Formats: sequence, structure tokens, C-alpha cells
Amino acid sequence: MQNSFLLYGANGYTGELIARYAHEYNLQPILAGRREEALSLLAAKLNLPYKVIDLNDTPTLVAALKEVKVVVHAAGPFQFTAKQMVEACLKTSTHYLDINGDIAVFEMLKQYDDAAKQAGIMIMPGVGFDVVPTDCIALLLKKLLPDAVKLQLAFAMTGSGLSHGTATTMANRLGEGGAIRKNGKIVSIPLGKKGMWVDFGIKKLFVMSIPWGDISTAYFTTGIPDIETYAGVPPKTYRLLKLQPLFNWLLRTSFIRNFIKRKINNRAPGPSDEMRNKATALVWGQVTNAAGKTASARLSGPEGYTLTVHSTLLIVQKILEGSVAMGYQTPAKVYGENLVLEVPGVQREIISEG
Repeated sequence: MQNSFLLYGANGYTGELIARYAHEYNLQPILAGRREEALSLLAAKLNLPYKVIDLNDTPTLVAALKEVKVVVHAAGPFQFTAKQMVEACLKTSTHYLDINGDIAVFEMLKQYDDAAKQAGIMIMPGVGFDVVPTDCIALLLKKLLPDAVKLQLAFAMTGSGLSHGTATTMANRLGEGGAIRKNGKIVSIPLGKKGMWVDFGIKKLFVMSIPWGDISTAYFTTGIPDIETYAGVPPKTYRLLKLQPLFNWLLRTSFIRNFIKRKINNRAPGPSDEMRNKATALVWGQVTNAAGKTASARLSGPEGYTLTVHSTLLIVQKILEGSVAMGYQTPAKVYGENLVLEVPGVQREIISEG
């Protein structure tokens, strides 16, 4: 079918949302994952086809990918799952999309650029909230101040929560600190080393430095050599995190990480529809050139998981219509700084133009 794609991890929180909203884009996902019971129930509920596939079962995965032009990989933690999927896509000439937000995974997938070009496919990780809105802000700012040497990006969420998948990914990174890009290189720094107040338009919020995916992707999109990323946190949490280096050895132990994962699994899978509908995502960015001139912009839009659903399906739709660029790519690099404005409910404002 011309409007079909493989959705792997469909029974996860974000995967299920993508499956539910696909009809709004005239798309029909083929649901896929490891757990037959969960998949069959979802497939029956949404009247969609499904396939039970283990990522380590390469022949079955390859056979499924041969039937589609594009796969949306929504089964994290991606540090454990992205490699199997992308290597299968290279065998079948299937375009690869994922909703990853892990710097290390972006950097790993970038190594497949030449192989992707030879296979005639696009590898585009981060087609969700990480990193579509921030990537689009980064490119917009680069165009406003072409000689920028520093980029700062910040995001905050009002009234939402984390899915099991996102929380588990964070648990797997406990005790590992933060990261920035300096002089074009990714450099490790303590998590929350920097904090500041940002005017998001709706309100001023406190943000702290975190290792967000744009440390990798925004450099690819803009070429700006110094990049910092921030997330909204209560100031009290920021002060507590200043003590984290004292306990990193403990946070890295499997005992602590498994304890936290068990706690995660006992919670709701993710924010409810009601919570998502009331929540708002906020993004701010600023670039600076060597002379100290700045340009800044901000946007607001639907809650992060909701935005992920729409941006993912928009990009699938574009690929199926033939809009692709071969090799490793980022969303704004291929589809421009206005891609995020195609997501329902997104509003953007240029604060200063340098």
C-alpha cells in the first residue's frame, strides 16, 4: 500500500499514540514489536495489521522491512535497539526514522552515512520532540545570524510527565553527567553545571544544562561550533543535582538502576490524554557571534508526546510522497526551519534578529 509504513514498538506509549493518530495523515501503519498479546489487542482496536518481530531475528525483520518504504523505530532504549534496525534497513533499502533523543545514538547512526547513501536510503533519527522543534529553532537562528559561533537551546514542559520508555532511558544514563559541544567537539561536563532563567513568552522558567540530542544534531544542521542545551527544572531540583557528582558511583550501579526501573514500571505508561491536551511545550534559542551580537527566538506548541506524534507522521508522509535526502540527515536540514510550524498548535516568535 502506498500509505503504509512499519511502526516498530507500536505497543509502547509513544508508538501507540502514533498508531492512533496515523489516520489523520491518511497513513496506515503496520504495527510491529515483540509482544504478540499487546500487539494483537491494539491491532484489533485500531483495525490495523500487525507483525510479531524480535529485533534479533534478522531474517524476519528483513522480510517485514522489504514490504515498506519507511520504518518508524519507536522501541527504546535506542542504545540497545537502533543498531539492529538500521542495519536491517540497509539490507532492504528502507528509510529509517526514530524518536531517539540520545546523543550517543545520534553519533552512532551518523557513522552509517556512506552506507545509507550507497543503499539509497535516508537515516533520520530524532523525528519527535527531540529534536524537531529545537532543530528548527537552531536553523532559523543560524539564518538570522550566519556567523554565529555559539548556540543555546532550552525547552520546558508545563503540566506533563514521562513515558516508561523515556524514564527508562534516563535511568540507564544515571550518574553519567552532562555534555556540551565546544569548538566542534562533544565535551563531558557535570549534569546541571549551568543554570539560568529563560523568558519563554508565556512565563519565565528556570532551566539547567542537560545532554539533549541537539548537542549532536544541531551541529550537523548548523555547523555552529559551541552548543549548550537546557531543560526546565525547579530551582530546588537544580540545587540538589549540584550534589550528584558525590553519588555518581552509586547511581551507575545496576542495583540502583534496576530499583528505579521497577519503580517506573509500577507507574502509568505515560501522561493521560487529558494531561497531554492541557500541557504545553516551550522552546527557546539564542545564537551569538564572535562580536557578541545575538539573535533569539522561541516557540510554544502541544505537549512533547503529542508533538512527537504529529512531527513523526508529517515526516513519514513527506517520505512516502518522495521528499527524501539520502544518507544521515536531521529534520530541519532536509525539511527546513518551518517544518515545526506544520505541527498543529505550534506558534513561533523571533525575539531579536541580531
